[in-house]
Amino acid sequence: MMKMKAMGFYEFGEPSVLKEIELQMPEAGDDQVLIRVGGTSVNFADIQTRKGSFHGGGADFPVVPGLDAAGTVEAVGRNVRDIREGDRVIAFPRTGTYSEYVVADRALTYVIPDEISMVQAAASPLVSFTSHMLLNKVAELEKGETIVIHAAAGGIGTTVIQIARAMGAGRIIGTVRGEEKRQKALEAGADYVIRSERDNFAEEIMKLTDGRGADVILDSIGGEFTSMSMDCLAMYGRLVVFGNASGSYGMIDTKLLHSSTRSVRGFSSVTTRNNRPQWFKDTAGEVIRLMAEKKIDMKVSHVMKLSDAAKAHELMESGGVTGKIVLEV
Repeated sequence: MMKMKAMGFYEFGEPSVLKEIELQMPEAGDDQVLIRVGGTSVNFADIQTRKGSFHGGGADFPVVPGLDAAGTVEAVGRNVRDIREGDRVIAFPRTGTYSEYVVADRALTYVIPDEISMVQAAASPLVSFTSHMLLNKVAELEKGETIVIHAAAGGIGTTVIQIARAMGAGRIIGTVRGEEKRQKALEAGADYVIRSERDNFAEEIMKLTDGRGADVILDSIGGEFTSMSMDCLAMYGRLVVFGNASGSYGMIDTKLLHSSTRSVRGFSSVTTRNNRPQWFKDTAGEVIRLMAEKKIDMKVSHVMKLSDAAKAHELMESGGVTGKIVLEV
């Protein structure tokens, strides 16, 4: 069997546990595609995987992190007809993507046009698909509605802003910590950005909406951000919880839902990949079109080598990253 290089770990812990390892090169099954990875993105889920706290992570060592990849098709299974060797693709493999090769199901592999660079492609899959599904499938954003995005300067935040704009959102409000991140969110297209370390974001949102509140709030932070979001959610509003970067989850008083017809919804891209892959297929065409038309411009903060994965994790955990980190393979 041929061997390949990957970045993985044999124990949970700090970034230093990530080491270069050698694994057997995978083979494509009948309904799968073998991809030579050109690049993969660093996501917060990778940090959680390394620490052993990610709900979609495994504990069979060695563990290779990574949820998405961009690259070139090396081989296809015998039942695959619409993808060919040499095609440029983005994919959502079921195994870690910090590696030279990955195998992905045909249903979770999508051909991309030449207009999309490999760096943009590598930065995009999890973030762009998650952003679109959050807005379209979960929050069901309607034209003219007001949306609030917590952590608006991050990979998801800057992408949601752009997709919400393309979908016709009426007012886009972000929350961030720090002036540099505020500028990044504004550059991505937000109408207003609130510095949450300085101002009470719930009070500011109520002022900006003349006391009405936001129709959609996307929360990947958890903790007090979740509970405070209920203080500025409009009647019939939807609060979508899709992470807990703060390390904790917020409490919701259900009496705040009944008479106001507000709702709280949850989302996980990994759960959806495993249980409703059709959502990814439904989303692919629109996301790829928006990227090809430059209506989605992935905000890439760093392009690093795969061998620098530990440094990439340190950088992401420092809290100073705006946009995506791409690992080139």
